[in-house]
Amino acid sequence: MDLSQAALNNGLTFLAWASGIVILVVAGFLVKLLIDLSALAKNVNETAILLNTELKPTLKELNDTLHSINAIVKNTDEGVDSFKSAVEKTLGKTKAISESILGGIIKGFTTVFKMFVKK
Repeated sequence: MDLSQAALNNGLTFLAWASGIVILVVAGFLVKLLIDLSALAKNVNETAILLNTELKPTLKELNDTLHSINAIVKNTDEGVDSFKSAVEKTLGKTKAISESILGGIIKGFTTVFKMFVKK
């Protein structure tokens, strides 16, 4: 019995030492993980601050540029509309004039034709 008691004590001692070593290794990895997470949080914070300081002016400039482009497009649209209405008026007047000239030519031709036919 004394031998089994010694074997049991040796097994429990080995188990205690192995458990202690495993706990120390896991604790070491946890400390390394916490250090890396702290560095990551610091980098994320710096990146957020950089984006906040750089992105706001960039977005403001982009917004101003879009307002300028919008104003240019509106002015161009108004110019195109006025040109379109001017062309429509010109074509309408040209059509009226050409119709009256053509009507006059046809009327004159028929009058001259009637004069020659009567004689």
